[in-house]
Amino acid sequence: FVSTRQTLCREPKSFLCRLCCQDGPELGSDKDETGAYLIDRDPTYFGPILNYLRHGKLIINKELAEEGVLEEAEFYNIASLVRLVKERIRDNENRTSQGPVKHVYRVLQCQEEELTQMVSTMSDGWKFEQLISIGSSYNYGNEDQAEFLCVVSRELNNSTNGIVIEPSEKAKVRNLLGYID
Repeated sequence: FVSTRQTLCREPKSFLCRLCCQDGPELGSDKDETGAYLIDRDPTYFGPILNYLRHGKLIINKELAEEGVLEEAEFYNIASLVRLVKERIRDNENRTSQGPVKHVYRVLQCQEEELTQMVSTMSDGWKFEQLISIGSSYNYGNEDQAEFLCVVSRELNNSTNGIVIEPSEKAKVRNLLGYID
């Protein structure tokens, strides 16, 4: 790898900064004939470390294990990167422990004139899925009104860390009345 002293010294207490600090290295390390430092570590996981020092963002290719990047970040003593990788690992574990995403579906019957208002007032995570015409079975005055079934869905998120979250009384009433909450 080729980098600049400025990049390697982004984290002042890191191994890399202490290795190449301007006042003379605090740490000793072997060098090759050109003066390049030789560090006996896995180069596969050094790329994300170096890129983090370059631009401050954690970017890990999908084929790399986050645990490997964490091990290298700990070796190089890059505390801010260690925190980021640990957070990412924890977030991924939380996502996997929640299991597959479940959906709740509702089928609402409405007339043509109500359709626009119903779709425009959807909220709280409800998404429009499908519209099914069921004809025009009602006559209002001299006009036939087309009838539709509107299918809506939302992700089921009724628990957080094992705590069941009950809908509010207002939401329960609105559900009973057929409103989308």
